[in-house]
Amino acid sequence: MKNELTSKRIQIALSNANMKPQELADKSGVGKASISQYVNGSHIPGNISAKKIGKVLHVSPLWLMGFDVDMMENSSEKEPTTEYNHIIQKYRFITEHSPEGSQVVDTVLDREYSIADRLRKQAERIANLESNEEHEGYKNTSPSNIIEFQPNAPSSEQRMLKYFHSASAGTGVFILGNEVTDQIAFPERPGLPDADYAIKVNGNSMEPDYNDGDIVLVSQRAELRHGDVGIFIMNSNAYIKEYGEHALISRNPEAGNIMIHEYDNIVCMGKVVWKLEEPYEIISL
Repeated sequence: MKNELTSKRIQIALSNANMKPQELADKSGVGKASISQYVNGSHIPGNISAKKIGKVLHVSPLWLMGFDVDMMENSSEKEPTTEYNHIIQKYRFITEHSPEGSQVVDTVLDREYSIADRLRKQAERIANLESNEEHEGYKNTSPSNIIEFQPNAPSSEQRMLKYFHSASAGTGVFILGNEVTDQIAFPERPGLPDADYAIKVNGNSMEPDYNDGDIVLVSQRAELRHGDVGIFIMNSNAYIKEYGEHALISRNPEAGNIMIHEYDNIVCMGKVVWKLEEPYEIISL
């Protein structure tokens, strides 16, 4: 989480400067209580406080706030872009008023960053392969025929996806902050829809369509409409439910629905596009 990252960075900067939090508060003009909150990771410094602290510790304010910039970047005199201000203000507001909401934001950001980074690396490998083949006089291979190498992976006729251990078809399973440590491999075949990850069903509230222990494939790009089944994170718990106008709906008539209230934190993590009935293998990374 960004709070923890900021806490680590400010502690590193304090150590490098051989300075105590009390001294930092005195020199920067930022309150002692605020400095303490930044150091222990309960809050993230805002733009103004980060500038004051960065100036005293000779580090980048944006680096202190958790952004991917150089630690010693001389940006204390620079104004963050409008885009940075927009993101920072919203994130600070969510962190202050909805800690669970900030967990949801962190989870989505980490997931999307991981996906984007994987796609970037794959594109680089394809570009390098094509460059090498052209240099050596080989006929270029279509990128659609190139698969990403995975340790211990089955043959190229297998599909690999990230695998989460459970989404509840009942009372909810806490998954926020959990890193994906496994992948699932299963036979590729015509008609199998595109998906971004796989997750196991836990509970019986979606019977008879989805039973306890079933593994479903989820797409984060497919449009989700009322009546579709999706994976939802609501107040830090993950559910597989039908998307209703005012509730997350259970298809088992003996199970209750989950009503959506005004102040609930709810995020759709994708549409369920397939129930996996093919043989599969869980691969621990």
